[in-house]
Amino acid sequence: MTQRIIVVFAALFAFAMTSHAHSGPSQKTGPTDSSLLAQIDHLVYATPDLQLGVTAIQKLLGVRATAGGQHPGLGTRNALVALGPTSYLEIIGPDPDQPKPAGPRRFGIDDLTAPRLLTWVAKSNQLDAIETLAKGHAIPLGSVIPGSRKRPDGLVLSWRYTDPTIVAADRIVPYFIDWGSSPHPSTTAAKGALLVQLRAEHPDPERVQKMLDALGLGLHVDKGPLPALIATVDSNRGRVELR
Repeated sequence: MTQRIIVVFAALFAFAMTSHAHSGPSQKTGPTDSSLLAQIDHLVYATPDLQLGVTAIQKLLGVRATAGGQHPGLGTRNALVALGPTSYLEIIGPDPDQPKPAGPRRFGIDDLTAPRLLTWVAKSNQLDAIETLAKGHAIPLGSVIPGSRKRPDGLVLSWRYTDPTIVAADRIVPYFIDWGSSPHPSTTAAKGALLVQLRAEHPDPERVQKMLDALGLGLHVDKGPLPALIATVDSNRGRVELR
C-alpha cells in the first residue's frame, strides 16, 4: 500500500510540474533568495521601438504595459508592468515626440535590433554610501545623479540614482535608485505578473560574483557564453523566462 501511495504521489507531482507554461529554453535553476527579490527595484527591458517592446511583453506575459512617461532631454519614454508590490518591468525605447538627443540614448537603445532584458536596478536609500563602497572595491559604479520623468497624468516623478550610463560587468552589476518621496512606479503599473527568480550568466562569473557580493547583492552568476540576465516570471501565460 505504501509503495502504491508513493507512485501515485510521484505521478501527481510530475503532472503539476508540467502544467506550467514556459517560454525560452528549459533551465535547471534553484529558487531565488527572497532577500534578492526585496533588493530589486526594477528590470530594464530595452527596445529599439517602444511599441515593439510593449507588444513583445504582451505576447509573453499576457499583460498590456501601462504608459510610464517621457524622460525629458534623454529622448526616451517607457511603459511599465508590475512584477510585485514593490518592483516592476520597465520597457524603455526612443521617444518620437522628443528631438534626438545630442549623444546616444541610454542602454544602447540606438544600436538595438530587437527587445532584450538588458539590466536591473537595485533599491537603496544610502546611495552615497553605496558609491563609496563601490570605489573601495574598484567597482565602476556611476556617480549619484538626479532623475525625473513626467507621467501621462502630469505628475512628475523625481529620484536619485547611480549614473546608468556607466556599465559594470556588462550590466550584470546593477545601478541603484532611491525614489525619495515620489510614489513607486509599481503602484500604477499594469498588474498580472510576478517575478519569482532572477539569475545571471557571464563568461567570467567569478569576477562578476565578487563585485556583486562586495555590494551586498544576492544575485547568483553562472558561467555562460555571453553576459545575460534571466528573469523567471509567473504570468497570465504561465511561467515565462525573459532574457
